[in-house]
Amino acid sequence: MNNALDQAPEHVKLAVDLIMLLEQHQLDTETVLRALTIVQQDFAKKRDLGGNPTSHIPAHTS
Repeated sequence: MNNALDQAPEHVKLAVDLIMLLEQHQLDTETVLRALTIVQQDFAKKRDLGGNPTSHIPAHTS
């Protein structure tokens, strides 16, 4: 990482890493956006339920 990115907030570093990862896989933009929507919803549910955001288990409301 360059010096500016080294000093960036964690969420910016993560965003850059995710962009690079997704671009390496050469996926269709719409596919990526739909997948990111699912990821965002899952992490929001985990947050709202007080769950572990690092768990590999999807959030459940039941």
